[in-house]
Amino acid sequence: MSLGPVSSPTCLAAAAERLGMTGTVDAVCVVDQLVRDDAGPVGVTGIDKRPVEGAVRVRTLGLHGDVQADRKHHGGEEKAVYAYAAADAAWWAEQLGQGVPPGSFGENLRISGADGEGFDVDGAYPGERWRVGERLILEVTRPRIPCATFGRWMEQPGWVKRFLQAGRPGTYLRVVTPGMIAAGDQVEVISVAEVPELTIRELALAKGPTAARPND
Repeated sequence: MSLGPVSSPTCLAAAAERLGMTGTVDAVCVVDQLVRDDAGPVGVTGIDKRPVEGAVRVRTLGLHGDVQADRKHHGGEEKAVYAYAAADAAWWAEQLGQGVPPGSFGENLRISGADGEGFDVDGAYPGERWRVGERLILEVTRPRIPCATFGRWMEQPGWVKRFLQAGRPGTYLRVVTPGMIAAGDQVEVISVAEVPELTIRELALAKGPTAARPND
């Protein structure tokens, strides 16, 4: 009789080390306007997200005021919130020679580490849970796999492949306990994956360039 997947001691230790990790929400972003995208499947995209002031309510399907134009491939309970690390955005800014302000990658949350340390968004394991602010609880689900819409938005040659191969995908999260969120809120890892296997970073790299979707 199979007992299911069993994680190695190394994976278990790595996951356990994340418990109690803290960070800070630098920015909360929702769609600013739908952008015309004639090459895409629905003709517009909600990738243009910008920081908002004050607290935003987060429910099962994401942030109040946010929207996904192509709901077949984006959004839903398993991809309700998209978080990206400030340290990874800074790395990309260096690579691209231009600013990467919050929301540039279509993320809802830009997160930095506490006390100058990085909050390793991509080092999370699916199933890990974060408390944000007083009540909101989010659960890590899967990495962001880039699509052609993202490539057109960035206007960078070979962007989709380049983003995937960099191993800095950011993570999608589902909403376990709805609540409010605002810039300045603390993020804390409050539980780790029961059976950790691959991190968000490793899952993205394992997908390979062919995983990037052509048009969604």
